[in-house]
Amino acid sequence: MKKHPLSNIDQLTLIMAPAQCVNDVVSAYTAYLKIAEQEQTKREQIHTWKETNLAQIQTLRSALITYLERAFDERKDYFQKAFIRIDQAMAQGDTQQLALLLDNMLKVAQASPFRDLANLAHVQQALADPNHVWEI
Repeated sequence: MKKHPLSNIDQLTLIMAPAQCVNDVVSAYTAYLKIAEQEQTKREQIHTWKETNLAQIQTLRSALITYLERAFDERKDYFQKAFIRIDQAMAQGDTQQLALLLDNMLKVAQASPFRDLANLAHVQQALADPNHVWEI
């Protein structure tokens, strides 16, 4: 009886090789699914982070625009009323009142409505407070 060219160990290896190959494929596919799920979770977290930050930027933008509109509207109202009082002081010849009004007007003109923007939290609180008095 002639012995088969492959020994018993070699035959066992050949039989086990396809099984190991299938096992390796299943392991690789399982690892792929796990990594794909982790990456999907990361993408969702990034998307959530992006949307949250975009919403915050939009809120701050709206707050800034509202603040500027109110600040400049109040400055406009102040100057209109100041000019009316200046005209009255001039018509009455009240130089003391005229000097005081012009001095105050100069101070308001030199003050920047942007000074309070250094603290946006303060601006947001002020906008949320219906009783807040906007100073010029």
